[in-house]
Amino acid sequence: MAKKEDIRFYEIDSKYIDYLLPYAPHLYANKQPGQNNERKYIGVVLRVNDMDYFAPLSSPKKKHKYIEEGLDFIKIKNYAVINLNNMFPVPSSVCTPVDFSKERNTKYRDLLRAEYRFIKMIEEKIRKNACLLYNHKKKNGTDTPLAKRCNDFVLLEQKCREYTNR
Repeated sequence: MAKKEDIRFYEIDSKYIDYLLPYAPHLYANKQPGQNNERKYIGVVLRVNDMDYFAPLSSPKKKHKYIEEGLDFIKIKNYAVINLNNMFPVPSSVCTPVDFSKERNTKYRDLLRAEYRFIKMIEEKIRKNACLLYNHKKKNGTDTPLAKRCNDFVLLEQKCREYTNR
């Protein structure tokens, strides 16, 4: 699905997120008890270790102003952040391309477009960081602070294959 030349925004099926939750402590449930709206998982899909990986976008928080970018943390101007340590493998069957023109809320549609324009400008950095981070995690397990922040990519790849084969 993900090719080098076609970085796009995708939304991930909530059933897949629910399936991964027990194996990925950094993921958030799509809907918490008492929450009115379901959380949308929107982000970019990248090719890492011959698998498609979803890197979710997160809304900027106050604390992000003071955090410097690193291998696992990329600022999308003041619009959003990408925490690559939270990326996870995805089967193409759970990925739906985001069609900006179908977004009814004009402010949100404009935000998505602005985020996308900036991501297109830095997509090589995102791809490079994702691969470097993956290799760091695989090599170091939980021996470094950076590796401890990451999802267990190897375990999630196994779970992704199991999900696809069910």
